[in-house]
Amino acid sequence: MRILALTAGASRMYCGTCLRDNALAAELIRQRHDVVLLPLYTATRTDESNVSHHQVFFNGISLYLRQRFPWLSALPAFLHRLLNLPWLLRFATSRSVPVDPKLLGELTVAMLEGREGNLRREFDQLLEWLKTQPSFDVVDLPHSLLIGLARPLKAALGCPVACTLQGEDLFLEGLQEPYRSRALTLIRECARHVDGFIVSSRYYADFMSGYLSIPPEKIYRVPLAINLKGHAPAPAEDGTFRIGYMARVAPEKGLHLLVDAYCKLRQEAKSGPARLEVAGYMDPAQRSYLHQLERLMRKKGLAEEFVYHGELDRPAKIRFLQRLDVLSVPSTFDEPKGLFVLEALANGVPVVQPRRGIFPEIVGSTRGGLLVEPDNPNALALALRRLWQDEELRRLLGRQGHEAVGKYHGIERLAEETLKAYRGLVADVDY
Repeated sequence: MRILALTAGASRMYCGTCLRDNALAAELIRQRHDVVLLPLYTATRTDESNVSHHQVFFNGISLYLRQRFPWLSALPAFLHRLLNLPWLLRFATSRSVPVDPKLLGELTVAMLEGREGNLRREFDQLLEWLKTQPSFDVVDLPHSLLIGLARPLKAALGCPVACTLQGEDLFLEGLQEPYRSRALTLIRECARHVDGFIVSSRYYADFMSGYLSIPPEKIYRVPLAINLKGHAPAPAEDGTFRIGYMARVAPEKGLHLLVDAYCKLRQEAKSGPARLEVAGYMDPAQRSYLHQLERLMRKKGLAEEFVYHGELDRPAKIRFLQRLDVLSVPSTFDEPKGLFVLEALANGVPVVQPRRGIFPEIVGSTRGGLLVEPDNPNALALALRRLWQDEELRRLLGRQGHEAVGKYHGIERLAEETLKAYRGLVADVDY
């Protein structure tokens, strides 16, 4: 098949959506499908070989400036092309720019308004470039925030359009009014131009069907998956019980709950050595959040047992996971993906996760961990203590999880099921 897969760059951050999109595209290319992975906003950053196209459309700098200074729309085309220069985009995204919530809402709505909005120039630039390309069999949008592209892409390319849903409800719920309501209205209106929606869990299929008014028959469930290359269990090093957290350092990911649970755990079990190891991207705005948690650990006399490793590339991430005894990311929202769970299990590391979102499905199907009551540090501490005290259970869960991920959650399975969905769309849609 010839596939146009759009992906939304996340600037300097390792983004779960970008990682998934790139890994899927790379596997489809390996299987000899013709895939164009086209980045929007910024270039993508991945922890594997990047297969995305070198050209970036809907340049994030240009969108930001035009939304803030509308008069820029009247500038000649050659000046707009200057804003698309790769070196300028790299320079701008190497720095943190405070984002006005109002501007964020305006940009979201402008993207969803499509060619009828004030970003018509950007839509036309993409469509003009696509005219120079061989025809495609299917188009895949990376999330519903780009669903304004569905109608113009379908009209220009004459092929079915899929949309992968990957957790954009959290972003939408964070928008200010009236932008939140307007964005939801536009997404629901544009959904009729999408031929099929791809989700990774039963939970998210049911939730997004109601949230975005999508007919259930238009939803295809494709299992979450990772590239398993390099992942493997490793023997424990020094007898220290290591609890790990590997996700974005932010309140919604629940690191404060894990720190609280760790403090409770150490109050009850001080005999053996233990550590709380943290890794993941941290936006500069979250430094005070991390410092607050570090102060709490110092207050409890546990400062030497807490370490933040920063953001890790793929080899460092695998080494980090292989040293852990258990991983926990106690998200405070209903997580739709949770790739970190699969990555931990791929290395034989059991998990302790809240009973919410996709976690019950992953933990239930892999038998690789324990589920606890959400937002409850006491319950989390009890589960961690159980795994610390029961090495046999810990090894059993890690072994079961590793085997299940190898059988059912490798990137080959994701490619196979995604292709099945694409082929179903091509067969069902008559142009």
